[in-house]
Amino acid sequence: MTTDSPTADVPEMPAPRVREFAAHSIGGALALVLGLAGLLLAAGLLATATAVTAPGGKAALIVGGILVFLAAVIAMRGLNTVAPGEARVVQLFGRYRGTIRQDGLRWVNPFTARTKISTRVRNHETAVLKVNDAYGNPIELAAVMVWKVRDTAQATFEVDDYSDFVAIQTEAAVRHIAIEYPYDSHDEGGLSLRGNAEEITEKLVLELSARVEAAGVQIIESRFTHLAYAPEIASAMLQRQQAGAVVAARRQIVDGAVGMVEAALARITEQDIVELDNERKAAMVSNLLVVLCGDRAPQPVLNTGTLYQ
Repeated sequence: MTTDSPTADVPEMPAPRVREFAAHSIGGALALVLGLAGLLLAAGLLATATAVTAPGGKAALIVGGILVFLAAVIAMRGLNTVAPGEARVVQLFGRYRGTIRQDGLRWVNPFTARTKISTRVRNHETAVLKVNDAYGNPIELAAVMVWKVRDTAQATFEVDDYSDFVAIQTEAAVRHIAIEYPYDSHDEGGLSLRGNAEEITEKLVLELSARVEAAGVQIIESRFTHLAYAPEIASAMLQRQQAGAVVAARRQIVDGAVGMVEAALARITEQDIVELDNERKAAMVSNLLVVLCGDRAPQPVLNTGTLYQ
């Protein structure tokens, strides 16, 4: 059974064309105050224009009020409220101009477009998948993945929808891991999905990280939430597991019984309790093994004659 890193079969993703960097922004409190002051000034100019009778002065006040109003409105469009666990990807005429990660009220160029990206930790749980393991047995498994966006620029520009991308790549990685390893290993020391869950999930995290790196996503943890044989073979596999458990228990019982018989014979010989020939030793060993390995309590048979009758 191969134990090579599962990332060897992961398709090579293209190098990212953009990387996240901080956008130029300033505190939004001053911009908000100036914008509100501009709106008040525009309202004052328009109100004053109604009281002016001279056509030239009235027209100048109206035009000035409209221009101040438009400037204030355009300037206030640059205000952004960024909550903790969020970021804003800033674009200017289609070009990436940086990411705002600092929470609070921020102001950027009002002509830029800003896309909200969540940087919170998320969970994604796959549906129960039915696949064949390394031995060809149909099994059912599901996994949960904990992840978050690490690079907002890659998440926005490298893939169409980073959430769908993560979901699809997670299912692909879980299926790949399932076909690489058996549910139960027949080889001593071989990895199996049921017996080596920790090692397998570590490999799953490595493969997931390689698959979603292009989307700027960081995998925090991954665990199997469901692992079982498919219903059509579950009964047969249960009988096989039970038979294996019975064989292992019998082997342990026999090993213990042989050790007890060996100790009994050695003690009898050492303390010279009775002298036994090979035939009587064989009979004694047989009787002791029957007593020690039997499923039921033995029925004693009393010998009223001599040792050899």
